[in-house]
Amino acid sequence: MTTYHRAFGVYGIIGDLQPGLVVTKKFGGPYTNRYDLPGGSLEDGEPLEHAIRREIREETGLTAVRVIQLGATSFRYPWQFERWQFNQHIGVFYRVKSLSGELAAKVPNFAGQDSHGAVQLPLTQLTVANASPLVLKAK
Repeated sequence: MTTYHRAFGVYGIIGDLQPGLVVTKKFGGPYTNRYDLPGGSLEDGEPLEHAIRREIREETGLTAVRVIQLGATSFRYPWQFERWQFNQHIGVFYRVKSLSGELAAKVPNFAGQDSHGAVQLPLTQLTVANASPLVLKAK
């Protein structure tokens, strides 16, 4: 019997074709050692828009001033984790229209943090070999 782990999160799209997309470098979860969009899981009872602002601040050092919800998507892929063989990742995308602060290449580590920090990369440097399905969908 095939078993799926289900993950749900919010993810921010920061950047355009030039100079590129803001991504984080993951050190945990199914996207370990890959670039991912800033974002993640909700805390208990947390509204979506609060979660995306919190996640962006925690993973990039930036403050999202204005965000617009774009929609949701879902990915399924093999992932051996505890009792599951696959992961079904459901993500709500937000376009970040206005920011403040400085992009942090290194961010504080705390329980639940799975990002080393953030960089802005040209879209040509984000590939199936180094990026999460969320980054590829945003690209």
